[in-house]
Amino acid sequence: MTALMSRPSFPKAASIALVGALLTSAATALPAHADTADAAFRATTLNLSASGESKVTPDLATITLGVQTDGATAAGAMSANAVQMNKVIAALKKAGIAERDIQTSNLSVNPQYVYVENNPPKLSGYQANNQVTIQVRDLTRLGQTVDATVGAGATNVGGVSFGLQDPKAAEDAARMDAVKALQAKADLYARATGYKIVRLVSLGEGGGYTPSPPPMPMYAMAKREMADSSSPVSAGELKVRIDVSATYELAK
Repeated sequence: MTALMSRPSFPKAASIALVGALLTSAATALPAHADTADAAFRATTLNLSASGESKVTPDLATITLGVQTDGATAAGAMSANAVQMNKVIAALKKAGIAERDIQTSNLSVNPQYVYVENNPPKLSGYQANNQVTIQVRDLTRLGQTVDATVGAGATNVGGVSFGLQDPKAAEDAARMDAVKALQAKADLYARATGYKIVRLVSLGEGGGYTPSPPPMPMYAMAKREMADSSSPVSAGELKVRIDVSATYELAK
């Protein structure tokens, strides 16, 4: 004989009481959440941004230089390029540039054609290019270093860009300047509107140290033009900027 299981039964009054308790609980929880949302909505806030800047003398220079050679064959162009580039690298090391500060940035060989109207292009030879990017950490020797590479056979020298080996101190100085400007601006707005600052709600940062990009490449001067004097190089001054933004809560 199969046994039938039945659901436990509750008195009708108990069921009504349980439903009533649940509704009462939900009704009690809603106002607390609503009050929190209303309080946040009613808060008077001030959103501001400001920037700070520090000026510092650079202590690092980055230069791209290279060798360009031509040959009847690709192998011939590359072989001639390798010989000349080895002399340039040796000159860099002799000038005090460390191995870690010399990095190949481009190496290529391309066919060269002569174009005559109404005729197909005619192969005239090959051109090889080898470029290295170097970092000079002693700026007092920058001009001499460039001259040495040209004297050793570099056929083109890229523009110089200046930077910082360690930008942290300059960034921190810019941060302090930015926060002071932000606080002064917040105080001014609060006074102008008859409010007082209750607290800082949020603070964000943008910007930071960015080294100046190098200018367009320049062809190196001929050796005879370099013989009379060393190339003058002026490092100038770098600007490090930090942008900050903040939200303040105000009250009467």
